[in-house]
Amino acid sequence: MSVSKNYQENIDYLNSKLGVPDSFDIVLREMTVGGKKLGIYSVNGMVSRPASNIILDTFVEIEKADLIVNTLEKLVKYKIADLQVSEVEAMDEVIYFLLSGTMVIIVEGKNQAVIIDVRSYPARQPEEPDVERVTRGSRDGFTETLVFNTTLIRRRLRDPGLRMKLIQTGSRSRTDVCIAYIEDITNPDMVKYIERELKNIRIDGIPMAEKSVEEFILGSKFWNPFPRVRFTERPDVAAMHLLEGNVLIMVDTSPSVIIAPCTFWHHVQHAEEYRQEPVVGAYLRWVRFIAIFLSVFLLPTWLAAALNPHLLPETLRFIGVSEPAKLPLLFQALIGEIAIDMLRMAAIHTPTPLATALGLIAVFMLGDIAIAVGLFTNEIVLYLAISAVGTFATPSYELSQANRLARIFLLLMAGLFNFWGLGIGVLLLFFLLWRTNSFGVPYLWPLIPLDYKALKTIIVRHPVPIHNLRPSIFKPLDRVRQPRERPTRERPNPS
Repeated sequence: MSVSKNYQENIDYLNSKLGVPDSFDIVLREMTVGGKKLGIYSVNGMVSRPASNIILDTFVEIEKADLIVNTLEKLVKYKIADLQVSEVEAMDEVIYFLLSGTMVIIVEGKNQAVIIDVRSYPARQPEEPDVERVTRGSRDGFTETLVFNTTLIRRRLRDPGLRMKLIQTGSRSRTDVCIAYIEDITNPDMVKYIERELKNIRIDGIPMAEKSVEEFILGSKFWNPFPRVRFTERPDVAAMHLLEGNVLIMVDTSPSVIIAPCTFWHHVQHAEEYRQEPVVGAYLRWVRFIAIFLSVFLLPTWLAAALNPHLLPETLRFIGVSEPAKLPLLFQALIGEIAIDMLRMAAIHTPTPLATALGLIAVFMLGDIAIAVGLFTNEIVLYLAISAVGTFATPSYELSQANRLARIFLLLMAGLFNFWGLGIGVLLLFFLLWRTNSFGVPYLWPLIPLDYKALKTIIVRHPVPIHNLRPSIFKPLDRVRQPRERPTRERPNPS
C-alpha cells in the first residue's frame, strides 16, 4: 500500500497496523502547521528527545509566522533541522522505519511520508569483552547496537573501499544485518554468496541473532560440533580479518561479529600473541597449542593406558591407578566431565560475590570428599583438572566446547575398545575435520592442502611483515584491480 494524499486515511491505517492507542509506546502527535495537518509518529524511548524537540520547535515557529507549507520539498529541504531526512512512498517502508526508531511525519495532501533519523537506542558503552581479554591493548568491544559496531570498525579502517551493506532478515523482526568487507581485497564471489544467503532467510525473526544467521547461511549439521565461522567481540581482531580478505557479518542487538570464512587455526590464535614481542608471542602460542592438545587427548590416552597397564613398558607403569575406586574408570571420567560442565554452568548463573564460595564448594565437597569416600581416584581428578585447564585456555569458546565433545567421544572409544578404539576415534575426528569446510575453504588449510609458506605463519608468530600477507585460500584481490567480467558461481570455490 502506498501513502495516500488523504491524511485521515493514512492515520487510520497506521493506527490500525501499529495498535494505537493500545500500544502505549507508539506515540502519535498531531498538529497543524501553516494550515496543514501533520501526524508525527515515534517510538517512546527510541528517539532523541532533544533532537525531536528542536524539530517540533521549528514547526511551531512556522505556524507562528503563518507560513503555508505548499510542498513537501520545502518542508524537507528548508525547515527540518536534521542531517538524515528522506521521503518514502510505501506504507511498509513507513512502518519499518518507524519501528526501527526513526520519526515519521505524515503531511496532509502529500503522498509521501517524511523520515527523520533521530534515533537514540538504549545501549551500553563499549567495554572489553570478558572472553577475549588481553593484558595490554584496546579495551573497547562491540556492543548490542549495530551503528556503534560499524563506527568501531570505521575508526580503525579509514579505507574508502570499506563497504557496509545493510540487509533486513526476518519477516516480522526485520532485523538489521550488516555485511562488511573491503571491496578491492575481498573475493567478490564470497560477498555475493553471503548476501544471497542472507536474503533467502525465511523466518519470522532471529532472536538468537548471529547464531541463527550462521545456521541459516551454513546449514546446521547436528553431528559436527566444530565451528565453521569465528565469533569475536574485539574491533581490532575484526579489522585485522578484514585486511586479510574475510567478510564480517554483524547483526543488530548482538555484540558478537561473525568472521567468514575461517579455518581451524583461526580458533587457536589470540590477540594477546600480537600484543607481546614476537618471541614471547611465539612461546605463548605454543603453550596454547599444547594446552589445546592436552585438553583433547590427555584424559582418553591415560584411560586407555590405565585400563591396560600390561601393554605399557616398565618405565610408564607409574601412570596407572595406585588405589582402585568403587566405580569403573570410564564412569569416573564421564561423571567428572559432567560435573565440570555443571560447575561451569552454575558459575555463569552465580552472582559475582558468590563465585568464590562456589569454587570452594567444588574443591572441597566434589573433589576431596569424592576421593575420600572412594568414588574417584586421585589420578582421575588430576587428569580431569589438566583437561579442564586446557579447555579454558582455548581462545575460541566454540572450539573449546567442540573439543570437550571430542574428548568425551574419545573417552568412550578408549573405555570400550582400549587403544584400538582410541586410534579409530582419532582417525574419525581427523576425517571429520578433513571433510569440514567453511564457505568452500578447507577447514585444515594450510596443513591440508599443504601451504608451507602460510603454515609457517601459524606455527611461529612472526614479526609484523613489511608487505601485507593475506591467506591465498581466500582468493583476495589486488589493492588495485582493473574491472573485468567474473563468472557467476552458485557457491564460492576458493580452492
